[in-house]
Amino acid sequence: MWGSYSLKNYHTHTFRCKHADGDVLDYAQAALNKGFTLLGITDHTPLPDDRWLHLRMAVSELPAYAGVIDQAQEKNPDLTILKGAECEWAPEYHSFFREVLLGEYGFDYLILGCHFFPFQGSWISSHGNLADPRRLVAYTNYLVESMQSGLFAFVAHPDLFGLSYAEWDKNTVTASREILQAAEDLDLPLEINGYGMTKRVIETSQGVRTAYPWRSFWELAREYHVKVVVNSDAHRPDYVDLGFREGHKMVKDLGLTLANLDYLEGR
Repeated sequence: MWGSYSLKNYHTHTFRCKHADGDVLDYAQAALNKGFTLLGITDHTPLPDDRWLHLRMAVSELPAYAGVIDQAQEKNPDLTILKGAECEWAPEYHSFFREVLLGEYGFDYLILGCHFFPFQGSWISSHGNLADPRRLVAYTNYLVESMQSGLFAFVAHPDLFGLSYAEWDKNTVTASREILQAAEDLDLPLEINGYGMTKRVIETSQGVRTAYPWRSFWELAREYHVKVVVNSDAHRPDYVDLGFREGHKMVKDLGLTLANLDYLEGR
């Protein structure tokens, strides 16, 4: 425990996503070394049509992924290890997530990560294509629709648009309010994401800021009854605690409410 909060990380990635390093046992050892009591493994989900394979495992890798998490738990009884996945939602994937991941493979939870969104007939990456207000609207609408699916334990990096939309203006305020209102209505926690602190620095007319978490978004969150979770979104084992101190300081400074996700341990 650091200060007044327990060390629980519900968002990490392994080498299977093709842009991270380390396997589950590596993360487990790093988590134990840094005092964590819970580690959630949430690699980018495979998809039944093997879409976007350049940054996720194939469906054929799913049994090995699930198995190595179970094995890591057996070898590390002093650490709770949860089996999860970070997912892009679409109607055609709903039954796969519910019946295969949560059902057949017994995943403990799924998290929503909107890395792509539909725009004018194509799927667009959320990482560098949101400077256009029309695309920001499309991203927001898709994220809210995905939140309404009822499949997810929390929303990863809801302020990801800060990576490419530089200014805090009427467009980002509107988008943020829609996301925050949906989170309040659905009682769905939002994530303060440590990995965003490693991204490029954004220069704006209002000063320099991290890409995300975008403080202006979280300041606005104070106006809503939303709960938050702080995670590292680690893409290598030594990042298992990335952003934890900064994220929890933001929670304290802004008077935000931490979500209680202990129920995931009993599923």
